[in-house]
Amino acid sequence: MIKKISDTYTLSNGMKMPGLGFGTWQSAAGNTTVNAVKNAIKAGYRNIDTAAAYHNEKSVGEGIRQSMEEYGIKREDLFISTKLWNDHRGYDLAMKAFENSMNELGLEYLDLYMIHWPAVEKWHEDWREINRSTWKAFEELYRAGRIKAIGVSNFLAHHVQALMEDGEIAPMVSQIEYHPGFGQIESADFCQKHSIIVQAWSPFGTGDVLKNAVLSEIAGKYGKTTAQICLRWLVQKNIVPLPKSVHEERIFSNAEIFDFQLSEPDMQKIDEIPYCGGMRFDPDTAKS
Repeated sequence: MIKKISDTYTLSNGMKMPGLGFGTWQSAAGNTTVNAVKNAIKAGYRNIDTAAAYHNEKSVGEGIRQSMEEYGIKREDLFISTKLWNDHRGYDLAMKAFENSMNELGLEYLDLYMIHWPAVEKWHEDWREINRSTWKAFEELYRAGRIKAIGVSNFLAHHVQALMEDGEIAPMVSQIEYHPGFGQIESADFCQKHSIIVQAWSPFGTGDVLKNAVLSEIAGKYGKTTAQICLRWLVQKNIVPLPKSVHEERIFSNAEIFDFQLSEPDMQKIDEIPYCGGMRFDPDTAKS
């Protein structure tokens, strides 16, 4: 378990990944996202996550460049990740999409590249071949040094298992929706058992989770916000949270989760919270 914002997890290939990330989903392209990224880096975040489907890679890249210039941050001190969207699956399209993302971000290399969603049996009879051919491009880019680590997003345990069987290199990171009221326990446990680091997107359940009465009670007990309780809960599960905000005070507040620890009874209370908000997509049925 990480104990401060600068602490890292070691991926299966030996690479270090910061244990607290900054998400940019639903952050519109433009100065708002540029400034959000700058504030995150100013607050101590070094793990910045985006995706081609967010349509803000250029703004994220600009925020990174300005931070390096203004704060003296070195590129090697940052961990930048993005994701391949569904309509660019397959070897050839994936290779082209990667180059486009790199151009948008303005980077020479990427720390982590993920398949955003798995091809699944409901929509693709050859789903395993689609995922395999896409992963082949990832493996090639990884071996060439263009990407330091490769992973998946929204893959359930059986999708990850199939990719491990069909590919040559196992995923190093798996990013899934995980928050109070919707913990994808089976997928997280499978990945952690196989040395795949788990990241949590939407750790606040798109905001609705923050209104939960149990979380509010626990937050009052510790003198913290409900958002900080959500993030601390994930940290104590050795899951990397990816909180998103465009408000400077919240960005800083979300990083202030290392001066307290949730008790086991309180962890259990949060575990038992029923669904109270979030996307709750099922990758096996969602149109992809």
